[in-house]
Amino acid sequence: MKELIVVGAGGFGRELLQWCKDVKMIKSDWDITGFIDDNLSALDGYECAYKVIGTINEWQPTENQVFALAIAEPKTKEEVVTKLEERGAQFISIIHPDARIGDYNKLGKGLVLYPNARITVNVTIGDFVTVLDNTSIGHDVYIGDYTTISASCGINGHVQVGKYGYFGCNASTVPGIKIGEECHIGVGSVVVNNIKSGMHIFGNPAKRIALPKTNKNEGEQ
Repeated sequence: MKELIVVGAGGFGRELLQWCKDVKMIKSDWDITGFIDDNLSALDGYECAYKVIGTINEWQPTENQVFALAIAEPKTKEEVVTKLEERGAQFISIIHPDARIGDYNKLGKGLVLYPNARITVNVTIGDFVTVLDNTSIGHDVYIGDYTTISASCGINGHVQVGKYGYFGCNASTVPGIKIGEECHIGVGSVVVNNIKSGMHIFGNPAKRIALPKTNKNEGEQ
């Protein structure tokens, strides 16, 4: 029996831990060990049956360990995955028993699929994609690597989403549009036109917005 380690002990990590427990109740070849997070105090003040057992920066994976990625920010996902895979880490997908997956789909590694998420048919999903609860991905959709799609989104037929995409809760698209790389779709937005790479959009219909100036745009972990 392998050891499962959840990478990231923030709110997303605690949610993913719950879904790992649900998967474990049905069938798995691993036992949950705990979290790794560079913030060793990430669970302070929260009730949780598992602990942060080490940092991402210092963790040395073994052959008996598998990892589930609990990081939402797309570029941070890539940084963490690259760092751990270079040391030999093996990432697995966590697909909740209540998720629905149709036929003829191509699913990348490290997929996280929350309860009641739906992938219909002839869909291509890249590596380390996260799909939260009650989100529906329609037929013939393409989702690029490291994309995160939050709860209750609707990605309709033939839509193409580039690498590093991020969809806020309740965002939706009309069928057939193309969304470039590193695009951020705000909460509740309705995307009706093609979107160029690197754009942050919000509204109904969704339009480009200016971002506030900050020293660092940190992602949720």
